[in-house]
Order: sequence, then structure tokens, then C-alpha cells
Amino acid sequence: MARAELSRRGSGRALGAAGLGAVLGGAAGGATARADERTWRTTGTAVSALRGFDDAMRTFMRERGITAGQLAVTWRGRLVLARGYSWSTGPGLDVQPTSLFRIVSVSKPVTAAALVRLVQDGELDLSAPITSVLDLAPPPEGTAGPRLPEVTLRRLLRHTGGWDRDASGDVMFADASIARALGTSLPVERPDIMSYATGRRLDHAPGTTYAYSNYGYLLAGRAIEQASGKSYADHVQEAVRGPVGITRTRLGRMAEEHRAATEVPYVSRYTGTTVLDSSGATVAAPYGRWNLENMDAHGGWLASAVDLVRFATIFDGSGTGVLDATSVARTFAEPETVINGNGSYHGLGWSVRATSGGTGRNTWHTGSLDGTYTIRVRTYHEMSWAALFNQRDDASGLSYPSIDGALWTAAGEVTSWPDRDESPQHLG
Repeated sequence: MARAELSRRGSGRALGAAGLGAVLGGAAGGATARADERTWRTTGTAVSALRGFDDAMRTFMRERGITAGQLAVTWRGRLVLARGYSWSTGPGLDVQPTSLFRIVSVSKPVTAAALVRLVQDGELDLSAPITSVLDLAPPPEGTAGPRLPEVTLRRLLRHTGGWDRDASGDVMFADASIARALGTSLPVERPDIMSYATGRRLDHAPGTTYAYSNYGYLLAGRAIEQASGKSYADHVQEAVRGPVGITRTRLGRMAEEHRAATEVPYVSRYTGTTVLDSSGATVAAPYGRWNLENMDAHGGWLASAVDLVRFATIFDGSGTGVLDATSVARTFAEPETVINGNGSYHGLGWSVRATSGGTGRNTWHTGSLDGTYTIRVRTYHEMSWAALFNQRDDASGLSYPSIDGALWTAAGEVTSWPDRDESPQHLG
């Protein structure tokens, strides 16, 4: 499509993610490799009409010393590009279009879709207080926050439940504090986090303030389990991913020795004290500074870029049978409050911005944690892309959210979109 038609973008140039650094090594804590010691490799089918996407990924990764990346692009429901990229020393790092990456907060639209499907099936009500779905008990001798009954499922998914990590910290990264407060040892588990958080007061009246909340999505995951009678992962697979042919995704593990067979390694120049046990050991940040197993519903999934763009098709009216038109409308409806000055807002699991011409909307989500940066974008004219990287910062100081603009530019350079669909080759 011509560049003029693509100029009404707005998936968000400032997609925002706090960053910690990553080195130019090939694994967590590895020694820095010089650019002239590296080899650039690509996998998947090259498409000459879409070469701008390859060029954008190559430039982005080389400037930041990123060793592993992945990109998938769909056009009107067809998978037209699926690529793996590596820039590393030696022959060991083989990134395929189907390799698995941690997708961190790009997990949130999946959780929202799974919960909305339960609403569609009559098993949940978005207006229901979370306290009517879950038995949230504070620590012994503690008192539950008085405003918890005002936190509805809809407010959880829109980040308006009242928890504000900028005001009081993010309980999903407070493992050591929670263990001390509860008099238990590490690792803490989800019930410990829920008990600790239930005994704290909310930072805002529910429904009045947008404040990004990982904890709210932890609760959404537990509501899914309560209503479905299944584990969170099983419900997601059966109700959301399975119907569109996604089978390789799985919940990730934190410790390096539990890395999945096709999962990439993660790179960080940072270390921290492990929260996976009480040893006090210093570990590479992506492998123990936080606990991925507790983050299933807000950041725990492993997936490929192909899986992410395939998931996006359930919102495109293509007859996937996962979400009906009412559920899609609910997902992208404007919130009761908090629309940004640029017209964007947070729907149910997605950031949303209507296009200036009123012809549709762009929706997106990003993810950022030690060793990972991810982005998934859906456009107003049925194009989607997902880009995944195995680090999120580096000594260059260059932006990671800028990949959004680079990929919009690449899309604007396409004059003719391929007719073929690579989905059968890469799904499974």
C-alpha cells in the first residue's frame, strides 16, 4: 500500500518501557564481542517486496548489538513474512521464525481475550467485583483494603483498579519484601503475593486513574481459573489459541537450566540477587532477579512472532470463532475515564488509538524486562506485525521503542503485498 495511506499511523512512537542494559555478548553475562567478530544470519523466506522490513531489523539490531531477533508480518490475514535474525559470534545461535522468545507484557492481550471469552460464554461479568470472583484474604491479623470491592474485572484489564507502581511499588517484583513480611522463605508464590497485596491500601479510587498494573493481570488470571475450572494455561490454549492453530506457545521458566529446547538465550549486563531461593546468590538478571513463574497472566508466555500475529487475527472479523463482534467491541471500547491527550487509551489488554480519518483504529502492546523487548501492532487496515528481541537495552543509549517507527516506515515502502500465505509452513 502507498505510503500516504500508511501515514495515519499511531501505534505509538513513545510506547514507553523502562530499560536496563544489555551487553554485546551472546549470552547473559557474556563478554562483549566486537562488531567485526560477528556474523549476520537470517532464516525464513526472503521476500524482495518486503526487503525494507529486513533492512529495518538489521539496522536496529546491529546498532544495539542485539544477538537474536524475530519478525512476522501479516497482511489482511495472510502471513507474508516470517524471519529469524541473529548477529553473533560462532555457529551456535540459530534463530528460526519459530524459535521461542519470552514475550513478557505482550502476554496481557492474551489474558484479556481469555477473560472476555468467558464473558462471551456467560461465565463472567466484566462489571463483577474481583472480590465476588476470588476470595482475597489479607495476611493474618491484617485488614483487606476497603476499596477492593470497587475493583471490577473491567478495571483490572484497563489498569484502573487503583494499584500504582509509581506510588507504592510493583508487588510482582517485591519477592524479598513479601517473604519478610509474611515470615516465609523464597521463592514466594502467587498466593503469597495476593495475600500481601490484599492487605495494602489502593493508591487510587478504582476507576478514576490509569496506572499500569501487573498485579491486576495476576488477579485476572486467577479469575479465569476460577470461572473456567481449568488452569490459566489450559483455558488460554483451549479457548483462544487452539482454535486459530497456535500450538507451540507455553509458559516460560525463569532459571536458565529450564530454558525450552527452541527458546533463545537472554542477554543482560545486569545482575541481581536471586529470588528463586534464599541463597542470596548473584545471578544474571534474566535468570533470577524476578520470578517468571509468578507472572503467567501478565508476562509469562513464550511464543514466536508468527504466533503473535496469528493471535491478532481473532480481532479482525475473519471468522475465527474465538471472539464475536460484541466481544471485539468490548475489547477496544473507550474507558470510563483516562483518554490521553493524543487520543490513545487502554482498552481490555491493548493500547488503542483511533485513526485521524475515522476509518479504524491502531492497537498495540509492548513488553520489556531484563533480556527481552517485544512489540505487537495491529493497524487500521488489517496489517499486523510482531518483533521480538533477546535484550532490552545496551550501552549505546539508543531507543528500543523506536522499532515501531522503523517498521511503519518499512510498511510504507511496500508497493505490492505478496498474495501467498506462509501460515501452513510456520504454524504448529
